[in-house]
Amino acid sequence: MDQLALLFVLLLGAVVSVPVGERFGLPAPVLMTLLGIVLALLDFVPNVNIPPDLILPALLPSLLYAAVRRTSWRQFTANMRPILLLAVALVFVTTLTVAVVASAIVPGLPIAAAVALGALVAPPDPVAATAVAGQLGLPRRLVSILEGEGLFNDVTAIVLYHVAIAAAISGSFSPWKAGLDLVLSAVVAVAVGLALGWGANKLMDLLDDATLQIGLTLLVPYASYVLAEEFHGSGVLAVLTTALFLAEYATDADDVLTRLAGHTFWNIVDTLVTGVAFGLIGLELHNAIRTASGRWAEMLGWAAAVVGVVVLVRLLWLMPATWLTKRLHARRDHDEDIPMTWRETVVMWWSGMRGVASVALALAIPLKTDEGAPFPDRDEIVFIAFGVIMATLVLQGLTLPWLVKRLGVRADTDREKQFEKALAVRAAKAAKQRLREIETVEDLPEELSEQMVRRAFEIGVRISPDMGEEERREAHVQRVRRLKRARRIHGEMLSAARHEVLAARNEPGADPEVVDRVLRHLDVRSLR
Repeated sequence: MDQLALLFVLLLGAVVSVPVGERFGLPAPVLMTLLGIVLALLDFVPNVNIPPDLILPALLPSLLYAAVRRTSWRQFTANMRPILLLAVALVFVTTLTVAVVASAIVPGLPIAAAVALGALVAPPDPVAATAVAGQLGLPRRLVSILEGEGLFNDVTAIVLYHVAIAAAISGSFSPWKAGLDLVLSAVVAVAVGLALGWGANKLMDLLDDATLQIGLTLLVPYASYVLAEEFHGSGVLAVLTTALFLAEYATDADDVLTRLAGHTFWNIVDTLVTGVAFGLIGLELHNAIRTASGRWAEMLGWAAAVVGVVVLVRLLWLMPATWLTKRLHARRDHDEDIPMTWRETVVMWWSGMRGVASVALALAIPLKTDEGAPFPDRDEIVFIAFGVIMATLVLQGLTLPWLVKRLGVRADTDREKQFEKALAVRAAKAAKQRLREIETVEDLPEELSEQMVRRAFEIGVRISPDMGEEERREAHVQRVRRLKRARRIHGEMLSAARHEVLAARNEPGADPEVVDRVLRHLDVRSLR
């Protein structure tokens, strides 16, 4: 098997792992990691030869952009306090604690190298957390915090990692310079992200084509990451800024085709790239095994100690942090999402799985210092890092569904239905208001006006059938049934039309482009 064949196996696994995971109640990223581990143990499967400095730029931008599309700037600002406690403060605390423990148990490990180890194992993986949380039907407030933590903790951890690596290879460290680098990295990233977001938004208006606009959204995250890194900024923060800007300002309510196609496209990208990323994590087991080189007992002990520190620190931090957030939340009229019970706090604790960023940072550790000497204890750091990644991702990922079920943590479906119903009412009222505005400037026949009023109400009913309970539901029951029947018949008519047009594609002299254009027209009609 060569590298290309291995890539196709991972892509196929990414597609198959989704229905398999749903069937057995297991997270697809964890299944892909297990697949990678199995492949790594097979003799005929080659080692993965991807330059470590390309792993983050190749995988993270698209994964981050896909994750940000599911949230909003308003949601981030509403949850800023719990996100900062987790994404910034917890990363610092975990990095420091791991550094202290690692320097104490690993003989001769310099403090700078220990800090690098702490930084690369500190951030929970945003992709694993959101994928697992979304599949388990957790309360939306927990998913929001996990998404925010996962998206922003990489920024803090990667900057800490680069500062520690620079200190380790140069032999010198300045706290003031490190703090200045952290601030400058964030400022540059935000500036680059805003600039590219603004430029991409203007360019989308000029393109005026769904295919080209969606293609641009694929390029922009990578451009944002690379450009920010080129100016010594945080590529991760730049991608987040660009994605949030586009999510806020590049949405046209009437551009239905682009929105539907873009949603499908990014779901595909997210599924495939996530599968490949976590498959690569399992495949990198080759490197961890080779690193141990006969010192299994000693190095497994070190890895187990660091795993215990990482897991325990998260629990000990979450308990007071959740209590503090609740106290502040109670004193303010603030619409932020926080864990409401100890059960939700436990689920948040056990959701701290490490993944793609930790693997990339571990493999990106330089081989030599500026003086030409080997990087201190590089093999030990890589092995410990992979021990933490495998233990948290596989052990926690496989047991999290059981824990969620055992604790009975579930999404508040009643609240979601109420919100959906409220949106349906707002949508129907907006449609009626627009109808009244049209009636002031156009002389509509009474029959047409009544028909439009019914359609305005039916807009809301289609979204949330329950809204009819408050607005003449009984009067509309029969009309809704007739509407559903008419839509079914209309759908069958369109289906017959599509079959006939598609059959013409193979007829002598038929122009495939014309046939496809007519099919697209019928497909769009089917969506209405």
